[in-house]
Amino acid sequence: MHRILLTAWSLLFLNIAFAQNDSLFIRKLADEILVNSKAYENLHTLTKTVGPRLSGTPQTYKAEEWGKQALKNAGADKVYLQECKIPHWVRGGKDEGKLIVGGKETALSVLALGNSIGTGAKGITAPAILINSWDELEQRKKEVKGKIVFYNYKFNPRFIHVFRAYSDANSYRTKGASRAAQYGAVATVVRSMSESTNNYPHTGAMIYNDSFPKIPTLAVGLLDADKIATAIQQNKNVSLFVKTNAHALPDTVGYNVIGEFTGTEFPDQYITVGGHLDSWDPAEGAHDDGTGCVHSIEVLRALKAVGYHPRHTIRVVLFSDEENTGGGSKKYINEAKNEKHVFALESDAGGFTPRGFSLGTTKERMDKMTQWIPLLQPYGVYEFTGDGGGADVDSLNIKFGIPVGELIPDSQRYFDLHHAANDVFENVNKRELELGAVNMAALIYLVDKYGL
Repeated sequence: MHRILLTAWSLLFLNIAFAQNDSLFIRKLADEILVNSKAYENLHTLTKTVGPRLSGTPQTYKAEEWGKQALKNAGADKVYLQECKIPHWVRGGKDEGKLIVGGKETALSVLALGNSIGTGAKGITAPAILINSWDELEQRKKEVKGKIVFYNYKFNPRFIHVFRAYSDANSYRTKGASRAAQYGAVATVVRSMSESTNNYPHTGAMIYNDSFPKIPTLAVGLLDADKIATAIQQNKNVSLFVKTNAHALPDTVGYNVIGEFTGTEFPDQYITVGGHLDSWDPAEGAHDDGTGCVHSIEVLRALKAVGYHPRHTIRVVLFSDEENTGGGSKKYINEAKNEKHVFALESDAGGFTPRGFSLGTTKERMDKMTQWIPLLQPYGVYEFTGDGGGADVDSLNIKFGIPVGELIPDSQRYFDLHHAANDVFENVNKRELELGAVNMAALIYLVDKYGL
């Protein structure tokens, strides 16, 4: 009995010692980032010298060059490109929209959705029909022919985590055009995927169902969305005018930009940390996903700066084409089947104050990682959820069972900016950005030290 008690106490003191050592190291890592971080400076360069980075545009390749240099500056042992296939959709100029009531025209703030076809040079004018839900579309499907369908599905304010409201509403953006086209609609306008109080329209990818005609589709700012809804509810004779020169060009070649910090014990086993380099074209792509890119680069830089020697190779990946077809992720995951991967972490939810991590893994691994929360709590992280990884890494778990995760910052402001013209450098807080990097670096350290 005495021997058992001594063993138990020994293990307890050993665990306490390890926790203290980890706490001290993470404090050292945090100090390095909070005092010497290059993340904010890197983000300024990316957003202000490269700007919007829509797949296939010249900024795609300018951003890749920026990424290579930033990784070299961070001290990566090796920097290289991974070729992938990417789409090349073009907005083709300024999009236009008008609300027409009794012959009176009011300009609308609109943006064509990504991958939409154009309207032609003259645009499209047609009677408007207000649709608030998929059920209503089915109930009124005989009224849709020859009209412009206006989807006015709002974010559900009851969701505290705003990404849930986005997931709930997003099908109207992605599927709305084809679902209306099957009943004869000539175009669609969708309420922007946001609950902001401004009038910026929010673009984003839509998907055509090849079984139905392709029709143009645009997003409208929330204030103008309310104007359209009110006008239709109060008047029988309401029309909309939309015009866009959007069109697709042939697919082209892009590159994942990769930098590695070579492991000392397991150099052929990889811990991935990344964000996506592309963005939509209305703004600078600061939160989506410039912050994720600079977070990931900062993880490597900070670990190098404090003299850490990782057991596994830490691989930073700046993914190509997340916003359209996920071409960069598809290429990376296809190559991963020939490699040994330990963990993959992504930052693609903005540069706001960190709150937690979302994980895709087994219960046993989740339980192990949850024990690390006290080490992260001083820096803002208080929970791990089982909601999976981000869009670029989640398939590593789905296809190969590799544990994945995503940084989860506070979500309340993200969709005020997402895919809109106000997603600019000035709307990123330096301190919040750096705290995100602190927590990502700490989690990567813990996974590298203890494994999964």
